[in-house]
Amino acid sequence: MKQKQIIENIKQRHGIEQLNEMQMQVANTNASQILLLSPTGSGKTIAFAIPLLRSLSAPRGKVQAVIIAPARELVMQIADVVRPIATGYKTVACYGGHSMLDESRSLTSSVPDIIVATPGRLLDHLNRGNVDLIGVSALVLDEYDKALDLGFHEEMRKVVRPMRSLLLTILTSATQLAEMPTFVKFQSPVTLDFTDKTEAPRHRMQVVNVASPVRDKLQSAFDLLRSLPNGKVILFVNHRESATRVYDFLRQNRLPVGLYHGGLEQIDREKAIDLLNNGTTPILVSTDLASRGLDIDHVQAVVHYHMPPQPESWTHRNGRTARMGAEGTIYVITAEGENIPEYIDFDRDYVPTGEKNDNPIKSDVATLHFNAGKKEKISRGDVVGFMINKGGLESAQVGKIVVKDHCVLVAVPRNRADEVLQALTPHKIKNKRVRITKVKV
Repeated sequence: MKQKQIIENIKQRHGIEQLNEMQMQVANTNASQILLLSPTGSGKTIAFAIPLLRSLSAPRGKVQAVIIAPARELVMQIADVVRPIATGYKTVACYGGHSMLDESRSLTSSVPDIIVATPGRLLDHLNRGNVDLIGVSALVLDEYDKALDLGFHEEMRKVVRPMRSLLLTILTSATQLAEMPTFVKFQSPVTLDFTDKTEAPRHRMQVVNVASPVRDKLQSAFDLLRSLPNGKVILFVNHRESATRVYDFLRQNRLPVGLYHGGLEQIDREKAIDLLNNGTTPILVSTDLASRGLDIDHVQAVVHYHMPPQPESWTHRNGRTARMGAEGTIYVITAEGENIPEYIDFDRDYVPTGEKNDNPIKSDVATLHFNAGKKEKISRGDVVGFMINKGGLESAQVGKIVVKDHCVLVAVPRNRADEVLQALTPHKIKNKRVRITKVKV
């Protein structure tokens, strides 16, 4: 693809009028081996997509480019960024928890030009003979350091091994330079380091000590959340069991809260992020799994229910807020006698009686679920028209729409959700009878 067309697609499909400094520098780099260091949320996917797409020849019925990422959610987000701007090319996403049958059909019925995948799932398809990687000319290992930390070295080595004709190799990391994987033959790569330039500066974060009068922090967390202004908050804990316990307590006390950790089914993890992003559940209780590799916009505050286990965890958790020039607040709930790591530097103490808010965290949004999606030929435009023409909504009342393979999630005003659902139920969308329900939270 021509770079001019790629940048125009980025503008038209993603509404990005001007590339940022990091994206421009990557776009203007013609090296065959690139090491990109830039935090999550800095626009890294757009950045590496430009040279990757620029390197492709015309579609030729073979896989030309592979993007490997360590997490399912990250794979989906990358595919959602790349697919709309890779006009004329077929992009397929492969990851655990996704239908193996759907993926196999997508890989074999019409061979994709671009594959975005987790290491294990791509290796599975390779072993089954569903994909041929010999002709791959462009490879991206996104957040390669995290992939290695998670133990994917062998899977990635086996996947990369058939790629003997690589003309472009890009490795990215959200943090500092990590040890290079042995299977990547890097020889004097161009290193683009934006970690200092794009990380949320400390001066845009206010770190607040929230003293809990007892070692059990549940009530302190609840009181804190009730005092915060309306907006998105992620509360981090160290263990899955703790996440469930905190979530259950907050939900019982009627806060709009979601749950996210590695023990959940993939469909439930995806839904938790979707409902956070569209405002249905603006509070998310999570393990460190949500600290990296997720596209979550406009998080006003991060709450550390448990002390982060290491400095990197502190950095990544806090990196969820104060992004792209915004400010954010970091709350650390501390109990008497608890050891506070030296890398935590407080700006002030929380004053419970003086920090009540007239506009507390709430949800004015509900989510409707359609049991048909991309594979049933339902598009975002179809849903918008359906919501306006049959649901009685104005265009401004139709919230965030997420179209998945076999379902669609649509955000609507909470006070009109039941009315809209009742209005839509008798009708077909694109001459298809689709079951529509309101997502329970």
